[in-house]
Amino acid sequence: MPPTPDGTTSSTPTARQIWTRTRGIALALALLLVAAVAIAVVRSGDQHGALDPRSADQRGSRAVAELLAARGVDTRVVTTTAEARAATGPDTTLLVAAPDRLTAHQQSRLQATTVDSGGRTVLVAPGPAAVDMLAPGVATDPEPAADKPLAPGCALPEARRAGPADTGGHRYSTTLTGADSCYPSYGSPTLLRLPSPTGESDTVVLGSPDILLNDRLDEQGNASLALQLLGSRPHVVWYLPSLSDDSAADDAQNDRSFVDLIPKGWLWGALQLFIAAALAALWRARRLGPLVQERLPVAIRASETVEGRARLYRKANARDRAATALRISTRTRLAPLIGVPISQAQSPETFLPALARQLPTPARDPRTLLFGPPPATDAALIALADHLDALESEVRNP
Repeated sequence: MPPTPDGTTSSTPTARQIWTRTRGIALALALLLVAAVAIAVVRSGDQHGALDPRSADQRGSRAVAELLAARGVDTRVVTTTAEARAATGPDTTLLVAAPDRLTAHQQSRLQATTVDSGGRTVLVAPGPAAVDMLAPGVATDPEPAADKPLAPGCALPEARRAGPADTGGHRYSTTLTGADSCYPSYGSPTLLRLPSPTGESDTVVLGSPDILLNDRLDEQGNASLALQLLGSRPHVVWYLPSLSDDSAADDAQNDRSFVDLIPKGWLWGALQLFIAAALAALWRARRLGPLVQERLPVAIRASETVEGRARLYRKANARDRAATALRISTRTRLAPLIGVPISQAQSPETFLPALARQLPTPARDPRTLLFGPPPATDAALIALADHLDALESEVRNP
């Protein structure tokens, strides 16, 4: 333990000791942080989500986008419903990569825009709710399609030229007239083309995203079918729904506060828990009777108690508290000797005049010694204790 200025030792570790003990852990944490940042930077350039035309991963769709670009069709990625609606038009194919992620409000606004836009809308593997909103008149079969390449089975030119393809996933049914039902599985189609009754728009419902994925594009007629479905217009708008889209909720839902989003049952439950906690606090804080003095299970010598308490004061650098404890103890012991009640021992106006009458030198003023400021150093604290002992001896042995 390093020595203090007064020659004693201190158990408080120094800054150098703390650094020596923790530098290994700090270095390991720093290396892990640097490695994590480096990996994130290296991988952030090419990593995107599934069905993302910027992703070269197996589940990405970069290969389709590059083939479309080679044919003069540009691909633009949007992430909000407002961007998708603004980009629709007669020269645009809008591909909705994840229709099921859209809320009913988003689906309704999107369908109202695309129904008479003059362009094409491609819905990739929409579920029952999405089909009801985005492709009215179409129903989803609860049984999935066979997991194998399917034959066109229809007169749609794009399907006949592509041949067998991996469209199996959802199966659909429709009662709309003029619809092309292709790639049937167990009697139900997995690809539908629904012409708009009021214009040149059409909607393609695709049961599986497999024909758009990088690792499946070179199989069967997947590439041909994907290029024909997406390349009928010079522009492709690839809509990847985002959780940060503000249009996910309607105006009434956006105006709700955080408290409005909490179910009423949770609010009542939280209120009951608060009341129960308050009652428990009042119950535990209430004193049920007078304090009872208990015998300690182990006898401890007074010197050990004093020494331990002194070490705590020293560790906390609490010279003021130590000096106050010494002065109070001295005044309490001297009070009966000078005829002052113990209750008045802490009052300078009562204690000091009575003490002066018992001292051999009445002109001496012990005010600073008994009621003065705390010592500034450990040496001054030791000197204070010695002076208090001397004063008590002087009163006891006049």
